[in-house]
Amino acid sequence: MERILVVGVTGAGKSTLARTLGARLGLPHHEMDALYYEGPGWAVNPRLAEAVSGLAAGPRWIVDSLGSPEVRDPLWERADTVVWLDYPRRVVMPRVLRRSLRRSLTREVLFGGNRETWKDWLSREHPARWSWSQHGARHREIGRLVRDPRFAPLDTLRFGRPGDTASWLASL
Repeated sequence: MERILVVGVTGAGKSTLARTLGARLGLPHHEMDALYYEGPGWAVNPRLAEAVSGLAAGPRWIVDSLGSPEVRDPLWERADTVVWLDYPRRVVMPRVLRRSLRRSLTREVLFGGNRETWKDWLSREHPARWSWSQHGARHREIGRLVRDPRFAPLDTLRFGRPGDTASWLASL
């Protein structure tokens, strides 16, 4: 495991696992949201594809994202391992709700200097609404990618329960 993608729906715990796994294996961790959002107002990095291609070309890394369509192929083509957090909604939703509540209450500074606000809870793109509405589609999309013949060489580790993920992580 030298080039790892940690994938799953919003709120599954991708960043937390990637950070922990990166520290355990001595791999540099790259948070996709930090690469994607460049500045205030959730401005998207216009050089995202270039930045991701550069890091994907590196010998060792861990990225906590499926990857948006414009950067997906370079990541998946260079990865050697996919860790899929395939958790049900009943696991993911409390996590994403707690995280968003904490971020809104504490005014935590996020990617590009942005913050989750109470007004954001009304948006279709709020992490909780996004996680709920995209859960099935994200599951199917990742399933298609792990079955895609182009990515057959990838070692795919699929976890359906947090306890299984924790046991695997402890075994490393």
